[in-house]
Amino acid sequence: MKLNGAQILKTLLERQGIRILSGIPGGPILPFYDVLQGSSIQHILARHEQGGGFIAQGMARVTGKAAVCLATSGPGVTNLLTAIADARLDSIPLVAITAQVPQALIGTDAFQEVDTYGLTLPITKHNFLVRSVRELLEVIPLAFTLAESGRPGPVAVDIPKDVFLATEEDVSWPAPGGRTPTARAEDEPIDHLARLIRGARRPVLYLGGGIVHSGASMLARRLSESQDMPAVATLMALGTLSPEHPLFMGMLGMHGTRATNTLLEEADLLLAVGARFDDRATGKVAEFCPRATIAHVDIDPAEIGKIKRPFHSIVADAGDVLGRLLERLAPTPRPEWSTRARELRSRHPVYAPPRTEDPLHPVNLCRLLGEILPDDAIVTTDVGQHQMWVAQSYPVRRPRTLLTSGGLGTMGFGLPAAIGAALAAPGRRVACVSGDGSILMNIQELATLAEHDLPVAVLIMNNAQLGLVRQQQELFYGRNFSASHFHAVPDFAALARSFGLPGVRIEPGKDALARLREALAHSGPIVIDIPIHDGANVLPMVPPGAPNRVMIDEREPALTPA
Repeated sequence: MKLNGAQILKTLLERQGIRILSGIPGGPILPFYDVLQGSSIQHILARHEQGGGFIAQGMARVTGKAAVCLATSGPGVTNLLTAIADARLDSIPLVAITAQVPQALIGTDAFQEVDTYGLTLPITKHNFLVRSVRELLEVIPLAFTLAESGRPGPVAVDIPKDVFLATEEDVSWPAPGGRTPTARAEDEPIDHLARLIRGARRPVLYLGGGIVHSGASMLARRLSESQDMPAVATLMALGTLSPEHPLFMGMLGMHGTRATNTLLEEADLLLAVGARFDDRATGKVAEFCPRATIAHVDIDPAEIGKIKRPFHSIVADAGDVLGRLLERLAPTPRPEWSTRARELRSRHPVYAPPRTEDPLHPVNLCRLLGEILPDDAIVTTDVGQHQMWVAQSYPVRRPRTLLTSGGLGTMGFGLPAAIGAALAAPGRRVACVSGDGSILMNIQELATLAEHDLPVAVLIMNNAQLGLVRQQQELFYGRNFSASHFHAVPDFAALARSFGLPGVRIEPGKDALARLREALAHSGPIVIDIPIHDGANVLPMVPPGAPNRVMIDEREPALTPA
């Protein structure tokens, strides 16, 4: 039986277990869309290729499995690049399938031709330009294996139109691709790490996104408890330990609390697991954890010593290392150190005015959201002040329930990622917390949300500003507010209604929280516009390039350049 490339690709994706994919059609990819009719795969028509990429990311971040997005050649590809780069920096398994002009036209500046292979080379884990139908049978399963194995990441597969149309007889179907086991660490490095922990008086567990990718959150909690070892988390690791856990200190770094960053200054051992020592976490790297011996566990050998040289390192899966480490360590109480951690946390909470005084203060809003939403609710954010308020104050109690753009910091991520999360986790409540600047980046995906009637509440913290830009201008640029204020602000509630969605604006006043609770009780999609003070800042904050011990908080004056 003859099958063309489009039919083979469809069957390969079905065999991979793909049930949903997102994208936008165009000329070169139309042969594939033609065979999607009647497939078991549901296609989600995004309104922008970047939105389609983030819808797929939302699915991948919730499930841990590679998700698929589609784009046609030329502008379809270039619109998708940001979502691919975002997946690369946050280690998200993504398979981006793009169409290319026919091979005879490649290199001729044909209509809607771009060098997809060259453009995606630096922002993918791997990429392919498929030259024949037979190559599809090898490349597609391999793309999923590469995306999910080791350190996850995006894989791009570019398919010329003539490959979609060419035929193959008597196809022999390959096994589906998927995550392959990582080589186990040797015993000796784990024995050495166990000795370092036994000898430490003030150890701290530094958790990164690799903990979530490896499914090792429970092991991390057991290690923290067994060794009376306070734990800190990057933005990508929030949810590993519950915020109520007595040993959890919250997020470290630029917008961590003074308690967290002070504890790291005092630590004599830092065990970093699945973390990459990002500048937003370490501050001035030469002065990060100055008293600590550093041990680093990571699945990616390229991360070892890239930013901070460790005393001891292990290249292996976090779950493998933590499980075997626990076997070697007897429970060890460190009452003075854990008491010190609790004392710091009690002394330096995140500041918020009383609800009766300012119910719509962003910290109060995040805490209220935590009270209203169930523990298994999924919260996505865009990027900016609202993202950091959520990280500081929303109680993320489970892994994979906070989806946010960490490494690339992409405005426009939140809404399409929330759509993807709702598709991947039917029956669970999803909330997208955005800002008035970020939501406009991919607001066209409200049409996608309305079309599929998904249970997503979109909360817009509206201060008519690019808030984090304005905050830095206030603190570090002599209050020179250049291009950070929006003089034309849309009516987001009315805009939502124009897309066919309920839209509500919460006006300040004594009934503001009651109205917000009522809006969040709506079971379907809804857009909630919440005005916040245009001068509210995310504090505490470490100035860019400063060590983490130098923090600005509510009690300190703003800094200006020397």
